[in-house]
Amino acid sequence: MAGSDEQAVRTRARLTALLADASTGAVAAAGGRAAGVYLRSGVPGLLRLAVLVGLPGPLFRSWWRLHVDRPFPVADAYRLGVQVVLPNATETMRRYPQFAAGLPFPFGSVHVPVPGGAEPLGVLTVLHPAVSDTVDEFLDRDVLARLAEGLGAELLGLADGDESAVFWDGEPLCLRPPASRPAHAAVGRFSWDPATSSVRADDRLHALLGLRPDEFPGTATAFAHAVAPYDAHRILAALRDAAAGKPPSAPLSLRARDGTPRLLDLWPAGADGARSAVGGVVFDLGASVAADGAADLLPQGVFCLDRLGLIVYVNPAAARLAGRTRESLLGRPLWDALPWLTGPPYDDHLRGALLSPEPVHFHAERPAGDPDEPGEGDWLAVSVHPGTDLLTCTLVPASRVDAAPEPVPDVPAAPTTVTHDHAMAPLYRPIALAIALTDAVTARQVSEVVMQELLPAFGGRRLAIYLLQDRHLYLAWETGFPQGFLASFEGVGLDAHLPGVETLTTGRPLFFESMGQIAAAYPGIALDAHEGARAFLPLIASGRPVGSCILGFDCPRSFSTEERTVLTALAGLIAHAMERARRYDDEAALARGLQQALLPRRLSAHPRVETAGRYLPGTQGMDVGGDWYDVVEAGDGLALVIGDVQGHGVQAAATMGQLRSAVRAFALGDRAPDEVLSGTNHLLIDLDPGQFASCCYLRLDPATGRARIARAGHPLPLLRRPDGRTRLLDVPGGVVLGVDPHARYPVTELWLEPDAILALYTDGLVERPGADIDEGIAALRRALAEAGDAVGRRGGRSLAGVADRLTATARHATDRPDDVALLLAARRAPPSPDG
Repeated sequence: MAGSDEQAVRTRARLTALLADASTGAVAAAGGRAAGVYLRSGVPGLLRLAVLVGLPGPLFRSWWRLHVDRPFPVADAYRLGVQVVLPNATETMRRYPQFAAGLPFPFGSVHVPVPGGAEPLGVLTVLHPAVSDTVDEFLDRDVLARLAEGLGAELLGLADGDESAVFWDGEPLCLRPPASRPAHAAVGRFSWDPATSSVRADDRLHALLGLRPDEFPGTATAFAHAVAPYDAHRILAALRDAAAGKPPSAPLSLRARDGTPRLLDLWPAGADGARSAVGGVVFDLGASVAADGAADLLPQGVFCLDRLGLIVYVNPAAARLAGRTRESLLGRPLWDALPWLTGPPYDDHLRGALLSPEPVHFHAERPAGDPDEPGEGDWLAVSVHPGTDLLTCTLVPASRVDAAPEPVPDVPAAPTTVTHDHAMAPLYRPIALAIALTDAVTARQVSEVVMQELLPAFGGRRLAIYLLQDRHLYLAWETGFPQGFLASFEGVGLDAHLPGVETLTTGRPLFFESMGQIAAAYPGIALDAHEGARAFLPLIASGRPVGSCILGFDCPRSFSTEERTVLTALAGLIAHAMERARRYDDEAALARGLQQALLPRRLSAHPRVETAGRYLPGTQGMDVGGDWYDVVEAGDGLALVIGDVQGHGVQAAATMGQLRSAVRAFALGDRAPDEVLSGTNHLLIDLDPGQFASCCYLRLDPATGRARIARAGHPLPLLRRPDGRTRLLDVPGGVVLGVDPHARYPVTELWLEPDAILALYTDGLVERPGADIDEGIAALRRALAEAGDAVGRRGGRSLAGVADRLTATARHATDRPDDVALLLAARRAPPSPDG
């Protein structure tokens, strides 16, 4: 067992080293800022980020896990086995709007599958500064392909036939990228005796740690705190493991008190009983260039972060403005040292600086500190300047720049230069629109969301959405345009010289600052009376043209680079939503046709039994589901059945049709109720549609009123006696159909008096979100009790009228989350001898 554990540790260490080498190599090959490797996990279809080089993991937690079916570049690279190259934000937003909505910054990326036999083992991802559309300008794609192929071969060799050995199920390992310039290293040697816990250090180590020999206590704890105070617990644990014969597989990456990087390497130095002495070296890689003493003299606050978010330099002014000591800041992650500079929206600013070359400026409110501590006010103006290895941040009291901004929760402060009231809207609208579009399932609902979310964000007043059908564009939605103005553009072909056509055929958005620009570009085009700007956006989903979107503004205006980029992304979101709505409409029409074809047009009749059925589709999501009812002539009696297939849509309707046919076949064979449900259960299990169904089946003898009933996970029937008393029938049942092939369905006998009403129903009639189903059943029981005179008496209420009354509330509800089915049956009293 111990050997097996050691082998697992060695395999894991080798796996980590391979991933780190591939990621750092990819950063150099693509001139990137960051790279990582996604690997398969123990959960089928789920990729996990295993290694991340050059970015702080906590800031990118949302991307640690990714399903292969998601519309993201990593998933496409894995699923399709091809490289996905996105040179800049515009291309990213055009092709992957959901991915771009979560990271709305100007950067490019490359995603290369790591081959591994029948399917890739993972994906190698590189993030780099944005460039033009010519991808050859910034990378040698063959180099990345060879890196990925080499990694795949190494991983297959490491797995040795067991691919689960190279699965990744934990958090990502976050590494610093290679330094852009060589560092001057210093080395010191030491040894540790676990029996006495004493550390012996050579002169070089004393000098490296800045301690005279007589100042060093010589204990393991003192040694760990002197080397890396914030990683002391890791050092002590590594010493204990090395003494037990399990030294770390690679040098530990640490930070000194002043933030400079250090490495610690350990090895067993000799045997002494059960525990071994430990030898080791400490490498000091040299202070960061940012820690130049000149910065200490600057009046404004300056501090530097490495690409993992660790503070590596703080000048005295920054420490004073932050209300902390330099020692308490150095070597600590930003979110630990200055928590008031993290969280929304500050995390977004830091992500932007890490991913793009542009500096970020914002205001932040520092919490109140010690009243005796000198300070310049609570609001600070913060600037973050990106670099290859470091982020340089400055702090200045806001009073020196301008008035402190009003605090706006979760929204970044506006930039210094604002061209119009909606300048910052593009930065966060993609996320709001994406969330709103998730609940829109019809073309009309999508258009309403666009009108509500998009127009206010950019100050627009007019919106038109055209959808493509048979190579012509047809108006699907409009608001704000003069009445009848858009009629002349209805049904235009793709050969028309119009901006709404050109934006779709070329895939390029068109922006016009005024109507004069449109007239100059398209002579003779009809223009409305408003002289404002226009934006024409292509609606393209997964490479397929869907239509065009037109935004109109009251006044001439320009469109910033950020606005153009985000509007392009929003058009992609709208296109995907419209495509989904079109599929919904097609599937809904097919499902409705199936439903109508499968439900009985009329119920089987008997001279002594009156029946009535009602069906109401749900109003949320797909219109139809799997509820059904039926009445079948069975021998000299009648069989009544009601059922509910889980789910909605075509699949549920098709499964319902198969079950209805099966029940009819069993009923026509005059089988007992328990045999009918058992046979139907086996049929559903054999079909294996991935669904289950509830059902209630009753065999009635009209002459005697004897009824035999069996139930499979279905709501209990209701019985209304002729005197109006109504009760819930105690009918034991079995589990739902399609789950257990050995399920049994007990049969219960009851007698149906003349003019009594038996009610079978599905849960959609009695169940409401947030309410107990027992309350719904009680309400239905009261409604049935009040249904009027006994059925069949002269002047009494017809059974159809009772059914209408019981479903009236559901029929008039605008929010009906589930289908509703109801089946009523009543025996007629025999005619009197008097006639």
